[in-house]
Amino acid sequence: MNELVTGDAVVLGLRPARLPSRALAIAIDLAVVLLVFVVVSIVLAIATVSLDEAAKAAIAVATFLLVLVGGPIAVETLSHGRSLGKLACGLRVVRDDGGPIRFRHALVRGSMGIVEILMTFGVVACVASLVSARGRRLGDVFAGTLVVRERLPAGRAVAVPPPPPWLVGRFAQLDLSSVPDDLWLAIRQYLTRMHQLDAGVGWSVAERLAGDLAARTGVPVPAGVPSAAFLAAVVNERQARDARRAFAPSPGEARGAAGGAGRAGVPAVPPVAPVPALPVPALPVPVPVVGAAPVEPGAGVPMGKPERAPATGFAPPA
Repeated sequence: MNELVTGDAVVLGLRPARLPSRALAIAIDLAVVLLVFVVVSIVLAIATVSLDEAAKAAIAVATFLLVLVGGPIAVETLSHGRSLGKLACGLRVVRDDGGPIRFRHALVRGSMGIVEILMTFGVVACVASLVSARGRRLGDVFAGTLVVRERLPAGRAVAVPPPPPWLVGRFAQLDLSSVPDDLWLAIRQYLTRMHQLDAGVGWSVAERLAGDLAARTGVPVPAGVPSAAFLAAVVNERQARDARRAFAPSPGEARGAAGGAGRAGVPAVPPVAPVPALPVPALPVPVPVVGAAPVEPGAGVPMGKPERAPATGFAPPA
């Protein structure tokens, strides 16, 4: 455990990365950068065949600086200290105070890396890391940075204590978009170590952090709420929001859930039972009367008035 002392003389815990994990992360980064450099060099060599030697040399130097130097600097700046190798090994580059690095930190680290990693095959960086109490190489010393372990083994990670039950969900409408990462890190470190601090020192640190958090969110600490409980409740609210964002359903599932919720107030229509077919009675068959006189054709039909054909939709033949 590295001892990081804040302005209030409070010792906060950071876990510096050891040399094997840092060497593995650097090896992964170098392999990726060299692969990109070779591919870019081959493409440029094919594209600049018609140029003279001076132009080819200038392009080669520019490619070296942009890929092998500018590439790692850009990646560390944009990812806030998480390169591909460090991400694979669970490491991160932070400032001495635990906050995220900026472009100037990545620039100093990348410039010094040319000398202590590329030109000396990592010998200078290994010696400096072994001599340093916090495992820092020369680039970290000049840039004011530190490589820490972001993922801890199971059972060794320190969880942030939960807030009191009566504060859970009370800050659901709080705007947390303006709170910087370094303030979140300081609050988390305080909450995980507050039981190890002196009562007076812990109270003063909680008051200062709560004041900074209230200034960032624009909402003062509620009356009657201790500063430590306020910090724990706000951190719990941020964790809940991150969890909802991480496990949010897909758009299709959300639409299905919304449709089901919209139909929840409509009573279900019971299925209609099939109606049994009623038996059709047989039509009576006329029985001829024995002894009746036969009817002659045309009898009983008045002349001059033809018999009207039944309405069948067809016209009688002419």
